Amino acid sequence: MVNVSGKLMAPEDLARQVAAWKAKGKTVAMAHGVFDLVHLGHLRHLQEARNTGDMLIVSLTADAFVNKGPGRPVFPAEARAEMLAALAIVDAVVINHAATAVPMITAVKPDIYVKGIEYAEADKDVTGKITEEQEAVEAHGGRIHFTDDVVFSSSSLLNHHFDIYDPALRNYLEGCRQTDMLPRLLQAMDDLAEMKVLLVGDAIIDEYQYVTPLGKSPKETMIATRFMEREVFAGGIIAAANHVAGVCAQVEVLTCLGQTESHEKLIRQTLAPNVKLSAVMRPGVPTTRKCRFVDTGYYRKLFETYYFDDTPLDEALQAKFDHLVASRAKQYDLVIVTDFGHGLIAPSTIAALEKTARFLAVNAQSNSANHGYNLITRYSRADYICIDAPEARLAVGDKHSPMEMVIRDRLAARVDCPNIVVTHGKNGCITYNRDQGFTSIPAFTKTVVDTVGAGDAFLSITSPLVAAGCPLDLVGFLGNAAGAIKVGILGHRRSVEKAQLIKTVTALLK
Repeated sequence: MVNVSGKLMAPEDLARQVAAWKAKGKTVAMAHGVFDLVHLGHLRHLQEARNTGDMLIVSLTADAFVNKGPGRPVFPAEARAEMLAALAIVDAVVINHAATAVPMITAVKPDIYVKGIEYAEADKDVTGKITEEQEAVEAHGGRIHFTDDVVFSSSSLLNHHFDIYDPALRNYLEGCRQTDMLPRLLQAMDDLAEMKVLLVGDAIIDEYQYVTPLGKSPKETMIATRFMEREVFAGGIIAAANHVAGVCAQVEVLTCLGQTESHEKLIRQTLAPNVKLSAVMRPGVPTTRKCRFVDTGYYRKLFETYYFDDTPLDEALQAKFDHLVASRAKQYDLVIVTDFGHGLIAPSTIAALEKTARFLAVNAQSNSANHGYNLITRYSRADYICIDAPEARLAVGDKHSPMEMVIRDRLAARVDCPNIVVTHGKNGCITYNRDQGFTSIPAFTKTVVDTVGAGDAFLSITSPLVAAGCPLDLVGFLGNAAGAIKVGILGHRRSVEKAQLIKTVTALLK
């Protein structure tokens, strides 16, 4: 990165420079954005911003916080900063390592904060950030100014003139634009706002132990590692509930916690405000905890250890849980089952779910602890099934047939279900409706930080859509968008939120 005329500054250096400018009676304007592709609209915007003050600062969003969909930003922060610093109308450039401009506004205290006219109506900003930013500006006596000139979209220009996606995805997205899919996707998400959702399934604590490999032990056949730090997340049904809570009004979780190491405090602190927790306590065992040892270099997982008891609940506790399921399920528009096969969901639980749920969405996961024992065919009926390709093949004992045949001729024949989606990792997903047939949707990203919980995010976002009657081509699109967001998140550091989904699908289809 070339520091053009010394304009590229660290936040602390910029704060001192601004103080010096103000001491000389200069007024300072600040603009903020991604600036992934600088175009005429940006130039007009920055020119007007400069005209509002004596000095112009441009703050740009660091790569990790760009929320423009898969494959973005196209240009790294250093390149974007260098481009902006080369403009004569810009006096200083700073990279903002935060999700909003608020920390930078607080540090710099500009006299004028400049945004485009599209932010003038705060209620149309899906992220809600403009309100926070305006409050931060006004807190130190500044004011906000909205420019009103030609508006271009960097996302649209990049989508149409740059090969940022592979040919299959590019052709698919172009077909979606031609059918004007975007407004239908946005409407489908809005239709979920008042839905009431019950989630039933295993609570899991996901622990990440970050280590640095040291090499082979000289006396043992093993690799030694050095512990660096750890993070502990509430995963499983808890993470799924938080995804649902981002798009639906009322959410309840039915699960079981271990009494010896319940992690109940962490779980309750993690849950979104609109999620209610109802849990039975199992004596003598811990809440299921999966400890993964992660290489700090590229977040590669080395191995994992399970701390759990996956034997069935005792008869009295199982009856209590099943009664809770039967009494709650009929009160909700949708019941989502995340069945990890760790001993909670018995045949009696499945019977209660199938009898009482108005709309039943199910994922029966195959993992290293239950491989071959927790198949989707445990369920005789469902309204929506969402599993991955290996789980679908394992459930029907078909290793080689085309996936369409596995779904229609094998799986649909064994489970009475009109809507089935099979996720396929880097190959995207296949949706199947009994009346409408198949749709294949390519994956939206190949950049993967962590796959843990990606399938749960897909299930959580798509289940309310299917329950609301959304066509499966839209369901698959939004599911892939949710999955693309989730694989960019380490562990469960944050959930897939509606605003992020909206920005992602909008950026893809501009």
